[in-house]
Amino acid sequence: MSSAPDRPIIVQSDRSVLLETDSPVFEDARDSLAAFAELVKSPEHIHTYRITPLSLWNAAAAGMKAEEIVESLFRFSKYEVPQNVIVDIRDTVARYGRLKLFKREDGQLVLQSDDAKLIIELLNQKAIQPFITGSPDGKQIFVKPIDRGNVKSALIKLGFPVEDLAGYIDGAPLTLQLRDMALSGKPFQMRKYQRESVDAFYMRGSNHGGSGVVVLPCGAGKTMVGMGVMNCLQTQTLVLTTNTVALRQWKNELKDKTTLTEDAIGEYSGDSKEIRPVTIATYQVLTYRKVKDGPFLHFSLFDEGNWGLIIYDEVHLLPAPVFRATADLQARRRLGLTATLVREDAREDEVFSLIGPKKYDVPWKVLEKQGWIAQAVCTEVRVPLPEEERYRYAISDKRGKFRIASTNPVKDRICESLIARHREDNVLVIGQYLDQLKLLAKRFKAPLITGQAANRERERLYNAFRVGEIKLLIVSKVANFAIDLPDANVAIQVSGTFGSRQEEAQRLGRILRPKTDNALARFYSLVSRDTCDQDYSVKRQLFLTEQGYRYEIRNAEEV
Repeated sequence: MSSAPDRPIIVQSDRSVLLETDSPVFEDARDSLAAFAELVKSPEHIHTYRITPLSLWNAAAAGMKAEEIVESLFRFSKYEVPQNVIVDIRDTVARYGRLKLFKREDGQLVLQSDDAKLIIELLNQKAIQPFITGSPDGKQIFVKPIDRGNVKSALIKLGFPVEDLAGYIDGAPLTLQLRDMALSGKPFQMRKYQRESVDAFYMRGSNHGGSGVVVLPCGAGKTMVGMGVMNCLQTQTLVLTTNTVALRQWKNELKDKTTLTEDAIGEYSGDSKEIRPVTIATYQVLTYRKVKDGPFLHFSLFDEGNWGLIIYDEVHLLPAPVFRATADLQARRRLGLTATLVREDAREDEVFSLIGPKKYDVPWKVLEKQGWIAQAVCTEVRVPLPEEERYRYAISDKRGKFRIASTNPVKDRICESLIARHREDNVLVIGQYLDQLKLLAKRFKAPLITGQAANRERERLYNAFRVGEIKLLIVSKVANFAIDLPDANVAIQVSGTFGSRQEEAQRLGRILRPKTDNALARFYSLVSRDTCDQDYSVKRQLFLTEQGYRYEIRNAEEV
């Protein structure tokens, strides 16, 4: 087999793709692959990707043609691309749009296909029979309007993604404008990639737009994209967020950068239950129920406003009950915002079916080069486990091993050394275990923010950090998401959540907002050597490696 040695990828017949990192065109090939393939692992020299149906359907929904994907593989492939992979790509991409969902003038939902045999096949699929009422002519299938989401979810699991062109209700009107000058006194203008994100979602109001996910790095202004879509649609909007701090940040941004007034924005949280033209709620309050198998007491919120748009912030964290509720909301426009489509529960197909396909994505490194997010250096510090902990680690179960490795006391000393090195910087120490964090807070005489802290106290400490009164904050998992600390430039992760790739991305995101002096952001991950902590660390780093970040490895003695 002839080869082109300067090309960096090897496409294999099992649809895996190997990418050599030492190639001069490595970055170009990586960015090309990221559009239609999923990263599986990324050790130093060879990264492994896999081409999956979902990765191809997301690419197709974003406008990529099968021939563009094949041509990209040809351009970078060292060897001949296996013929079966080319055929699979063409067949799989062709499946997107093969089934279209329309609404007839009489309000009847119909699944339609030019392939009569496909219609016959689907009519005999037990998985979709509860959601349909038969076929009038053998060319289309009647769908129960209430099951618009359920039928799409069932069909993607059968390998038939649906292009939903059934349209949306407009919702109650809402007049708002984006300001040219924010109330804070700063000139305000949407960035080019933010405008492109809005346009990709809105698609001039056509039925091809109106539902889907925008993927942008932490610190790149996903909230601005949400406000841009609201400005296009001019309709009452429900915004779902991860926690009360994120809720308040949305509220502040809306008041600062749009013409919406305080009385037009409602807060629906554990503290307040306001329903206004724009209502911002938390996932926690929506999924609250008094007993384990009881009803979700606040799901009525989905129907209490005449919403024309629902925004799902950090959509990769969407709780399962909200997925189920979203299946009933397919007539409303839905915008998902996230830094990563990776879900640790592997429900990416539910995001695709119920929220919508990926509409816009941009590599983190591209925005870094353009100066929109800070340049970051990622360092993994490998720390020895003390001899006295080795025996306890050896006899523990899987969860016990992880806790022992994560709370390794040697990490405290390394953390102290790093804090001393960065005494002039704005430092976040982030961890998983509260007892570990409490000891660090006491050792460094630093404030600690956990889920137990009152929202008012959290906001006070965040504000003190923003204005420079506090240079060091110890934070638990509550700081993973939607916390606006623009001057934070150093993060030290002392413990993480098993192999959570999304968490690693979010934690790096805490320090990626651009710095006024163009200073580097530094992300340190402290890992116990030769333990499961090190194994999980490799998994956590996977998403950031895909985005172009490289982890330099340091031993504890070098720090």
